[in-house]
Amino acid sequence: MASVPSVSYSITVRLEVPAGGKAVSQITHVVENAGGIVTALDVNTAGHETLRIDVTIATRDTQHAEAIASALEKIDAIKIHKVSDRTFLMHLGGKIEMQSKVPLRNRDELSMAYTPGVARVSLAIARNPEDVRRLTIKRNSVAVVTDGSAVLGLGNIGPEAALPVMEGKAALFKRFAGIDAWPICLDTQDTDEIVRTVQILAPAFGGINLEDISAPRCFEVERRLRELLDIPVFHDDQHGTAICVLAALTNALRVVGKDIGSVRITMAGAGAAGTAILKLLMHAGARDLIVCDYRGAVHKGRDDLDDSLRWIADHTNTAGYSGDLRGAVKDADVFIGVSASGILDGDDIATMNDGAIVFALANPEPEVSPDEAREHAAVVATGRSDYPNQINNVLAFPGVFRGLLDAQADGVTEAMLAAAAKALAEVVTPGELGPNYIVPSVFHPEVASRVAGAVREAAGGRARTEA
Repeated sequence: MASVPSVSYSITVRLEVPAGGKAVSQITHVVENAGGIVTALDVNTAGHETLRIDVTIATRDTQHAEAIASALEKIDAIKIHKVSDRTFLMHLGGKIEMQSKVPLRNRDELSMAYTPGVARVSLAIARNPEDVRRLTIKRNSVAVVTDGSAVLGLGNIGPEAALPVMEGKAALFKRFAGIDAWPICLDTQDTDEIVRTVQILAPAFGGINLEDISAPRCFEVERRLRELLDIPVFHDDQHGTAICVLAALTNALRVVGKDIGSVRITMAGAGAAGTAILKLLMHAGARDLIVCDYRGAVHKGRDDLDDSLRWIADHTNTAGYSGDLRGAVKDADVFIGVSASGILDGDDIATMNDGAIVFALANPEPEVSPDEAREHAAVVATGRSDYPNQINNVLAFPGVFRGLLDAQADGVTEAMLAAAAKALAEVVTPGELGPNYIVPSVFHPEVASRVAGAVREAAGGRARTEA
């Protein structure tokens, strides 16, 4: 699938050009001929002889950006001073910071915020530990924990390289739900060490968001932490994805006039996200499901089943289909991919039932070209921002944690996840619902509050039954 210029690869080029003549039009012409898009042009300084201009350009990728800069350099009488990658500029020095909520303008305020006044608050919490949620940041804090083993689509790149992603996650928590989130990047991929480290850090937090931990380790880490801690533990790669997929599928089924209990669903991907999606779909009433991994359909007769795959085999594929993904897609009503790019094509989608629904969520390139899928499917969704129906976890996790923190919940249940999905789906009104609008924008003002309210109501105070 051909890529298009994107703000993700936006550059700003500082140029010195002659004050007169056609330099500016030449710049625009060269950029457009090279396949870029000029999104801004600002005069930085002006003189009688020369102008210093900042030209911002959307490009396809790093190589494309370098090619455009090289083309600009060849224009007569133009000098390049600097080429800046705008994404890297945004990350300089990190994207988040800590700020005090109280003034510290004089000795009196200092003595209340810190010693000696703070000692009285500490003693009050020692006498009644429940007061920690009322008197400290714990009531509004989430730890975003990773071991760097499955970062975005980049794989096992380690804790330092994961930090920009965890910072971004923390920024999203604050922007969309007013939650103070803290990146915790662990320099270990040992399950016991991860569990113990999070356990001893937990007193400072009201919730734990596990992030970008590879399967199958992520399943055990989450299970053990849920047993040990009295605060919610939520692996977003699993449950955030599942919430968004169920919400999107709920609305997509409304578009095509089908019911979740009667459709045939084929899934590609049996890892963390795929397993969580499967379980939540089954909780919502899905019955006819086949899950495929790189070896084909998961079924009871396979000789390579670990505990997670065994669970899938025991609860899906009742007919015992043992073929490949293409065969599993034939006559399906729904395809959901959380796997790898380019594993299907338009001809495969053509073998699905009428009114087919395709969720191709692999990033950056989906399992099937959205353009090809649209030729045969009634509804198509991806994880990309340059196509309609982007399924993005930011639709779920800020509101989910807002609801959990507000309810002072000590666990996460399937009922809470289902309630979040239902609330998210209902943000799209009947008048708005259509093949190209099955989930709201991440910037829709009601998303986080509606999801939070549903989770808070489902929690009903303290929740103890684990999902």
